[in-house]
Amino acid sequence: IDHELVAGAVPVVSAMLPDPGLRRRATLLDGFAAELAASCPGATLERVPVRRWADLWSRALLLTVPGSAGDRSAAPVTGRLLPLGVDVQEHATAVQAQVHAVFEPADGGAPRLVRAGVSAPKPDTVVGAGLWQLLRPRMSLLGAVSEGRSMELDAMPVTAEGDLLWDDERARPGEPADAFATARVVLSTATASRVAPLDRHPVRIAVPVLLEGYTARSEEGRLVFDLAGQLLAVDTDRVPAAGPLTPEAVAASHSCVGLLRWDAGEFLLQPLA
Repeated sequence: IDHELVAGAVPVVSAMLPDPGLRRRATLLDGFAAELAASCPGATLERVPVRRWADLWSRALLLTVPGSAGDRSAAPVTGRLLPLGVDVQEHATAVQAQVHAVFEPADGGAPRLVRAGVSAPKPDTVVGAGLWQLLRPRMSLLGAVSEGRSMELDAMPVTAEGDLLWDDERARPGEPADAFATARVVLSTATASRVAPLDRHPVRIAVPVLLEGYTARSEEGRLVFDLAGQLLAVDTDRVPAAGPLTPEAVAASHSCVGLLRWDAGEFLLQPLA
């Protein structure tokens, strides 16, 4: 692995990025090339991340198979959006926020679980509360989440996988909506969208859940919730520094809205509220 070899990806990525249909795999290929470049010269590597690089490359190849990425067509929906919480992912040069919510159709149909995401480039010096200053202007939904409000949607596009293609012109702030009230009343009846074949992997599991009546304690150096004798590990490392939630608040809680995830052979809870 040397810089001359890795540089061969540049013209390929540059040719793919302008095409919306190729942008997803172009971004993946660009990230893979960046990892290879950071590892040059390869002969000096103490350990080659074979599994990770094989996963990245094979996923990029699978994305070239028609239909592997799922049905990206979208249908308009109208109704009320009830946010449950925000999952923030931060990188040195980018930040992404994904809002998990329950959507109630205006026609009285069954509620469903949906997501809405927004991302922004950032300098590596911007951290903590500064991340929200980058993200909020790009999505009015984040303001509604921080204010504890629902959103009224009018013909908002949503994919078959439950991803809202957010457009601020099709949304307006609604009535106050508490995440715990939403979870207690409608979360158990909300249906989940089908998952695209390429995303059917345990690492992609992120199921909104409501937990109550547990006892929080430290077990082998990490926080766990004890639910009637059943222990569930809590991933406090995923609690964003940019939000009001803190690991200390989670440890002192008795009710929690979070995402049930799978990592390293066990289920974990990522707190949202």
